[in-house]
Amino acid sequence: MALSQTELIRSDDDPSVPSRPAASPGSTAPRRARRSLGPRLLPYWMLAPAVIVLALVLGYPLVRLGIMSLQEFGLRQQFGARPPFVGIENFRTIFTDSYFWDVLWRTVIFCAVNVALTMSLGMAIAVLLGRLGRWMKLAVGTSLLLAWAMPALTATVVWQWLFDTQYGFFNWVLTSLGAESYQGHSWLSAPISFFSVATIIVVWMGVPFVAFTLHAGLTQVPSEVLEAAEMDGAGGWQRFRLVSFPMVKPIVMILTALSVLWDFRVFTQIYVLQRAGGINRETNLLGVYAYRISIGENRFDVGAAVALVMVTLTILLTLVYLRQMLRHDEVV
Repeated sequence: MALSQTELIRSDDDPSVPSRPAASPGSTAPRRARRSLGPRLLPYWMLAPAVIVLALVLGYPLVRLGIMSLQEFGLRQQFGARPPFVGIENFRTIFTDSYFWDVLWRTVIFCAVNVALTMSLGMAIAVLLGRLGRWMKLAVGTSLLLAWAMPALTATVVWQWLFDTQYGFFNWVLTSLGAESYQGHSWLSAPISFFSVATIIVVWMGVPFVAFTLHAGLTQVPSEVLEAAEMDGAGGWQRFRLVSFPMVKPIVMILTALSVLWDFRVFTQIYVLQRAGGINRETNLLGVYAYRISIGENRFDVGAAVALVMVTLTILLTLVYLRQMLRHDEVV
């Protein structure tokens, strides 16, 4: 029951009436601190289970890989022999091997070419999707979605048959057009044509994601700004270069970082094409090279060292991606 003003004054004068203790200013501080600290920690508590699962699933293989790269681990160790510790000897072996550097530079060049083609074609298709009619846009979008959803192994096998020596579609078309030299031509026996086929497969699978994402970004460009640029005399290319592209540039940077990360770790396409007739030594990339050293030559220690170098480079590329993502968040 609330006290009246008179009763409050009387309770202050009369010592027999118990008075309410005055709340000290500091007594509410811990409660307020707890209330303000709770919402701040809530996202971290929600992320904790996923972080723990990732640490268990990815942490142990990485630690095991690091330990194996510092040991002598061959076929004998597979049958229970104790692996001796050799320190950085495995890394010295790969860093002093000229073939390792050939594979590394081959991987970097292959990745750069694929990323450039993927981003260029993805941007072109994204712009095209914005200018197509409803039904054509639906047809092109469905085709891109099917190409993106196809597993890497399935897509590689399909393209392998298209470039097959005896029954390939491309050899048949070129022969029908009068190029008799392509009768029974092997596209996988030479490094240049081998990587050309691999590039077609990788770009064909990477373009849909880039095109869809960039198309979504281009649809967010204000039409008023484009109309104002058109009224000022800007053509289609100028509107794209000076208005649309700067607005989607953060998305382009993030997609480029992701494409580099994905194309640097290409394995399935190269391995399947090598099994179909490619020359292994002249077409190895880092992922396939590490696999062949470990499984094919039973040099699991050297293969672990190559894989660890690849993981390190991948982490560096991931940091670049995270940096671009944070920049994008700051812009937004």
